[in-house]
Amino acid sequence: MITLTEAPFDPGALLGDFSRGRTETGAIASFTGLARAEEGAAQILELEAYPGFTEARIGEIAEEARARFSLDDFLVLHRVGKIAPGEAIVFVATAARHRRAAFEACDFLMDYLKSKAPFWKKSHGPDGARWIEPTSQDHADLGRWEKESS
Repeated sequence: MITLTEAPFDPGALLGDFSRGRTETGAIASFTGLARAEEGAAQILELEAYPGFTEARIGEIAEEARARFSLDDFLVLHRVGKIAPGEAIVFVATAARHRRAAFEACDFLMDYLKSKAPFWKKSHGPDGARWIEPTSQDHADLGRWEKESS
């Protein structure tokens, strides 16, 4: 399931709901990303997305993860709008028969979300607003998956 929301969410509750009733799943991995204050330089993080399009693009990569890692299931919940430091931005959970697949699928999905997902990020702070682009490390993290599939 892919969800974009402006509302804050509870990662623990999401993980509990995602885990419940899985009698054949051997492993669940999850990741929660938080907004950072950047030592006072970031007072608000603002994320924009194209409704419908962004979910569809994330859904495509999530289905690739399902096939590549033999996932039983996945959940991606991503905030949009204005997010305060300390609030959760993203939650990803993957369920698989074995731990390695669950870990790797979760990592794969986060690398995609950080580098290629169609979000536009802006940081607002005391010095004004600035757009945030993926870093060279973000691109390198994503690139390792392309090398592995070659």
